[in-house]
Amino acid sequence: MADLGKIDGDFFDEYIYPNLGADREDEILSPQHGVDFGVIDVGGKAVALATDPVFIMPSLGFERAAWFAFHILMSDVAVSGMTPTHLSIDFNLPPEITDEEFATIWETFDAEAKELGVSVVTGHTARYAGCNYPMVGGATAIAVGEFDDLVKPNGAQVGDKVIITKGPAVEATGLLSIQFEPLMEGEMDAEALSAAKDRFYDMSPVQDALVAAAAGPVTAMHDATECGIYGGLYEVARSAGVGIELETDAVPVLPGVRETCDFFDIEMWHAISEGTLLATVSPEGVDDVLAALDAEGIPAAEVGEVVSGSGLVVDGEPTDHPGIDPFWGAFEENMGKLADLQ
Repeated sequence: MADLGKIDGDFFDEYIYPNLGADREDEILSPQHGVDFGVIDVGGKAVALATDPVFIMPSLGFERAAWFAFHILMSDVAVSGMTPTHLSIDFNLPPEITDEEFATIWETFDAEAKELGVSVVTGHTARYAGCNYPMVGGATAIAVGEFDDLVKPNGAQVGDKVIITKGPAVEATGLLSIQFEPLMEGEMDAEALSAAKDRFYDMSPVQDALVAAAAGPVTAMHDATECGIYGGLYEVARSAGVGIELETDAVPVLPGVRETCDFFDIEMWHAISEGTLLATVSPEGVDDVLAALDAEGIPAAEVGEVVSGSGLVVDGEPTDHPGIDPFWGAFEENMGKLADLQ
C-alpha cells in the first residue's frame, strides 16, 4: 500500500516536475515541492494561486467542517502576504449528501468568503458514485495584489529570524480530539481533552499570515501542514537554498497538544498543523511582527535563525524532513477502534 498523504519530494521530482506544460513568460513562480502557491503576472499585477482538496469531515458537524474546509483553501494563498480575493471551486459530492447538508456547507463558505472579501468566480457541483468524504472536490484560491506586497516562499535570507505562531500539531490535536472523543473520554485528563478540542478554531493561519506580512519585512511564509513544523521549516530552507536553526524550547505549545499527541502516540513536531504559520523575518522587523500578532491574540515567538548551509538543524542536531505525517496512520487506525466501540 502506498503511503497516505502528500507525495514526497522524490515523487515530485520524478513524475511531476518534468511535465509542467508550456513555458510562459507570465509565470513568475512555478511549482516546487513544499511550496504553497504559484504566481503569474497579469497586466503588472501579481496573481497568486493555490489549489487544494475540498476537505469535509461530517463528524465535525457540517458547519464546523465547512469553516475548516474554507480556511484550508485560503491558507496556502494567504501566505503570499496578499489577501485572498477570488475562489474557484469544484464539489464532487457523495451521493448520500442531502440538500440541507450541502446548504449548510455552502452558506458557511459564503459567510466566511464575505468576511474575508473573497468572491466565488466559477465552479462545478455534482453528486457522483464513488465519491467519499472527506475529499469531496478541489478548489483554487486566488489573491490579486501588487508585486511589492508579495512574500515569496523562497525568500528566506541568511540572518533572518524565524517566527512560529501557535506551535506544533494544532490541526492534529483539533481533529483527533473531536473525531475520537469517545475513545479519549476517561482515558485522558478531562481538562486536557477540553483544551484539545478548543484547538479546532486555531486551525487557520490566514489571519496570522496577513497580520505578519502587514507588520514588518517578512521574507518568507509557509503553513505547517503535512509533516508539521519540522517538515515545513525543512521546505522553507530547501526552497531558499539556506539552512534553518530551530530551538524547540522557544516554540509555543498550546494546551492539550502534548497530551493528545501522547495519547495517539504521534510525534508532535512531525504532525500536521494547519493554523501554524512559519515565517522568516528581517531582524529589524521581528519586534513589530511579534507585537502585531500579540495585539490580535495570536501566540507567537522567535524560535530560530536562517543560516548559511542547507536543511534543518534542531537543537543543534541536523534533522531530515519527516517524510510521512503520523496523523494519517493514527486517524486510520483509530477509525477502526471507533467503529468497534460503536
